[in-house]
Amino acid sequence: MRLKIGRALTVTETALLFLEGARRRGELCRPLDWICEVHDPIGSGEAVIPDALRYYLSGPADGDDWAMLRAFVEVDRATMGPERLAAKVTSYERLYRYVPAVSGRRPALQEPALEEWRRRYPLFPRVLFVLDGIGPAGVENRIRALRGGAGLLAPSRFPCDVPVLAAPLADLLQYGPLRTRVASRPRPRPRPRPRPASLLDRTCVSVDVAR
Repeated sequence: MRLKIGRALTVTETALLFLEGARRRGELCRPLDWICEVHDPIGSGEAVIPDALRYYLSGPADGDDWAMLRAFVEVDRATMGPERLAAKVTSYERLYRYVPAVSGRRPALQEPALEEWRRRYPLFPRVLFVLDGIGPAGVENRIRALRGGAGLLAPSRFPCDVPVLAAPLADLLQYGPLRTRVASRPRPRPRPRPRPASLLDRTCVSVDVAR
């Protein structure tokens, strides 16, 4: 029960960070735009059930330069090992390519079946991992595990088509979820300078780390 209460509080705290950030920026994100535990089937009686689905209207709602962004939010409070956490990336990849079976014979001219997620989302939501309850070393271990999980998905297009990001909750509390420092993947020296970015940035990455 204590674990469930702690998880619920962390999920709620994350939701409030997005609400407060949107108000400061004059953008649109309301309490009902945070939907807990949506159910998306991936076949064989299994489903992807994130902690929350976040809708966020980026840019002025009354102007032309705006975009409706969607994100699956996974909150990790160190209640599972890094490998089990990384397995969630595989589950989202299965959802990305899952096409439900059609019973009976299909007419020759019938359009091909589409992925199930297209019935709900115009674009596949990005995936955000919020890490809590661990120190810097634990964060690094989980980031490496997530990157490793994404790297095993080749030749799937999922790692290139869907942004997957991760951030410690402590950093979101300090910098806000909509304006954080993003650290690129390790590269040979000289290392790139961290750049201001948003956890809802439209840039396509495999697994990026918000710091």
